[in-house]
Amino acid sequence: MNTPDPWPPEPLRTERLVLRAPQARDRGVFVDLFSSPEVNAYVGGPQPREELERAMPEVPGRRPGCFVVERDGVMIGQLTLQRDTGQLPQAAGRTELGYLFLPQAWGHGYAAEAWRAALDRFTTAHPGEPVVLATQTANVPSMRLARKLGFVEAERFEAWGAEQWFGVRPAPAPC
Repeated sequence: MNTPDPWPPEPLRTERLVLRAPQARDRGVFVDLFSSPEVNAYVGGPQPREELERAMPEVPGRRPGCFVVERDGVMIGQLTLQRDTGQLPQAAGRTELGYLFLPQAWGHGYAAEAWRAALDRFTTAHPGEPVVLATQTANVPSMRLARKLGFVEAERFEAWGAEQWFGVRPAPAPC
């Protein structure tokens, strides 16, 4: 990304979802997301709920590239599309996609719908730039979704006690 994206962004609207900047009313759902064993099974495990309640800011996730995913006015997950945070050498200097959804939102196609909207906006704002993501190979649904939306496997590696899948979504060719 050569220039920072405006923040907070204008909400992205899809057929069923709104992707928007986080607000104070989302704090409880962020706590639920980060403390859920099911949600965090492939991303290092849940964080202690009490610690999250104490440490989480009033408006969590308030930073460029963090979107709340909302359905019918209620937060169901989050999506991040931001420069690599330095945790993964393979992603250095590139924009990385990440996401978490509450278990009740799984299996309805919300992640694919949210990814498409965010990736379309990114491609429009940053033509020619690829996007990367990493997930455990054990997270078969996430790998399947990544491939469906144009990510190709770049490598597999061992990290955080598990085999990881690293995918790249090449920048679309100019028209």
